[in-house]
Amino acid sequence: MKLLHMLMPENLLLAILIFFIAVASFSPGLVVAIETAEQDIQFAAPPEPSELTLQQALAFVLEHNPDLKAFSKELRANEATILQAGVLHNPVLGLEASDFGNQRKANAGDRTTTLQIGQLIELGGKRAARIRLAQTDRDLANWDYEAKRIEILTQVTQRFINVLVFQQRETLSNESLQLARQVADTVAKRVKAGKVSPVEETKARLTVTTAEVELEQARRQLAAARGTLSVSWGNPSPQFKKAIGDLEQTMPLPEYEALAGRVRNNPDLARWSTEIARHQAAVAIERTKAVPDVTVTAGVSRFSQFNDEAFMLGISVSIPVFDRNRGGILAANERLSRAAYEQHVVEGRVLADLLQTYQLLEAIYKEIEALRTTLLPGAQSAFDAATKGYQLGKFSFLEVLDAQRTLFQSRAQYLQALADYQRGYADIERLIGEALDT
Repeated sequence: MKLLHMLMPENLLLAILIFFIAVASFSPGLVVAIETAEQDIQFAAPPEPSELTLQQALAFVLEHNPDLKAFSKELRANEATILQAGVLHNPVLGLEASDFGNQRKANAGDRTTTLQIGQLIELGGKRAARIRLAQTDRDLANWDYEAKRIEILTQVTQRFINVLVFQQRETLSNESLQLARQVADTVAKRVKAGKVSPVEETKARLTVTTAEVELEQARRQLAAARGTLSVSWGNPSPQFKKAIGDLEQTMPLPEYEALAGRVRNNPDLARWSTEIARHQAAVAIERTKAVPDVTVTAGVSRFSQFNDEAFMLGISVSIPVFDRNRGGILAANERLSRAAYEQHVVEGRVLADLLQTYQLLEAIYKEIEALRTTLLPGAQSAFDAATKGYQLGKFSFLEVLDAQRTLFQSRAQYLQALADYQRGYADIERLIGEALDT
């Protein structure tokens, strides 16, 4: 019993110090883990090519987007939570010295020192229920990550589409400026020849000025769209010069019924099966709380007066007379029922969004086909005829301006319809949780 001799009251301070040093010696790994986590934070943006494709942009985002990096850390935290949930309770070490302040008895050697250790033993499957709950929390975090990933990929796709749109708008604005200048030169020649009023030349020059303003505005919008895209992977200053893509590649949509059957892949909807499993695990946790735990203690006492020792063994358990956790179980069951209702609400909302987007894209697709096959060729033909007729003196300048305005508006409308269709197409893929061609 050398340990008991060491743990005499006069050596108590030394014993406590040795105990805490021993406990601290088992925890350096935690410090290293914390330091490693702090050093793991990096925000370096990737080098960008001069010509950027959508696939490259999506790859940059998956690897460097700060939001996704934050979610990945949360996934690691959930794995650590599962590890912690399975850890047993620490044993409790106790030391008791009687007659510590009685100097008369201390001088007579009449003193009792007791060293004991206790261990809480959980019953009712509490540890397994904790692990199960932590696992469902991890699974929910995985679904949340998947939902965030699809949300960000959709956002980047739409930002990439915006860059393509403003690139095309800059090209159209430049073409419109060149056409306006050609018309203005034609009017200037007719004014110089004395065939039309100088007022018409003034109107033509105003059209050129308007086209120049629109071109400058398109350039500013393009610069802003490029910056908005590159900041998605943590680069506030875009390095790419041009986005590569074809806005006119408009794929027709499959039947709505086929799409509605694929919404189960939407993470916002698919996560509810795991959400219900989590509430079931929470119910199991509450049920285990009704089962009392057992604390087992064992120790040894040393009687200095008799120079003898005695072993001791104890057990304690709470008596579930007043608290059987009925309220906790009832609350957990009610939350489980609520989760089932919320699952139906989310499913209805996703299907409603899908139907609305689908109907909108059907209308836009018909508009694109009408613009592509009828309106644009007709507007171009009318402008060419009006310009040529004006040169020959058969049409007035107002007719030329009207044909020019119709051509510019038709081109802008066609570009806007293409952009709306491509954005809606990406939104459809977000709602079904996968690519349409999968």
